Amino acid sequence: MDTVTLQARGISVSVDCSVGHLADLAIAATGRTLRPLHRAPWLDEAPDSLPPGLPTGVARLSGDFLCAPFSLADVEPAPLHGWSANSAWDLMESASVSNGWRATFRLRRTIMGATVEKSLTLRDGHPFLYQEHVFIGGAGAIPVAHHTMTAMREGGRLAFSPKRLAVTPDSPLEPDPDRGRYLLSYPARTSNLTAFPSAGGEAVDLSDYRMDRRHEDFITLVEAEHGGPGWTAVARRAERDLVLVLKSPRQLPVTMLWISNGGRDYAPWNGRHRGVLGIEDGRTAIGHSASLGDNWLRREGVQTAFELAEGRRVAVRQVIGAAPFEGQPPAEITATHGQLQLRWAGGAVRSLPFDDTFL
Repeated sequence: MDTVTLQARGISVSVDCSVGHLADLAIAATGRTLRPLHRAPWLDEAPDSLPPGLPTGVARLSGDFLCAPFSLADVEPAPLHGWSANSAWDLMESASVSNGWRATFRLRRTIMGATVEKSLTLRDGHPFLYQEHVFIGGAGAIPVAHHTMTAMREGGRLAFSPKRLAVTPDSPLEPDPDRGRYLLSYPARTSNLTAFPSAGGEAVDLSDYRMDRRHEDFITLVEAEHGGPGWTAVARRAERDLVLVLKSPRQLPVTMLWISNGGRDYAPWNGRHRGVLGIEDGRTAIGHSASLGDNWLRREGVQTAFELAEGRRVAVRQVIGAAPFEGQPPAEITATHGQLQLRWAGGAVRSLPFDDTFL
């Protein structure tokens, strides 16, 4: 496997260049190392043990990757989540920058005629990875999402920037009980994230990731109007840390949650893919053609694709980080003056070094 590792003081990131996935993110913190990103259990197994025809991006599933398009590639032929998640990336440049390190990778394939580049920046003393994907040229429109994944051994608590809607698709990911199971109701929608309808009729608190039930679920959160960054915070119990994923709400107006907690019984999942949360910030519906057509998000006034054109550069940015922590996640997060400020309902405040100009 072709892996490239970048380092700055207190932080490193490794990239699996065979598919462009972030294979590892390591953050030094008070005598221990935090690793906020998930790694599929079958990565340590022989490749010939995997089912035939499995998309490369699933076979190499780890950390975070760019989906272009998100989900089904039915406009320009490609595997699930597009070539950006399934094809090789080349390291183009890797060099020190002011107080840190930056590297740029380029996808070997084009997407809708566009060249795609991935830039990763680490800052000395910052517990964050700053990443940017740029589409250069091309034609047509492309729905885009990140596919950040964290995992919890004993569950955790979730918090989000203000959302105005939470919506499940028309059908669940695993409708066949012989192959898997789901918890939420499909389709369903609510503005109360602590009381989402379930298939059994009771309300489910989306802010509580529990390990005592096995299910595979997918839900889209639509950002509300507010002045700060979009964010997801995951307070992992066993890991004793706080995982943070940040975005620009104007650029990426939805956050899709993939709750993968032992809800798939077939290979390579085999009921062992547990405690995983996908935090998928995007501008997309489910599938390329669906994102370009009349979809429920567009009817809600939400954009679901980026327009590409010759001579145009479309840049998409996201931040991933973690810090030592025990307790409930913050109620509010703001970025200002080189700091990310976390505030709790009881009045406590914590600040982390942060490039507040990035998003």
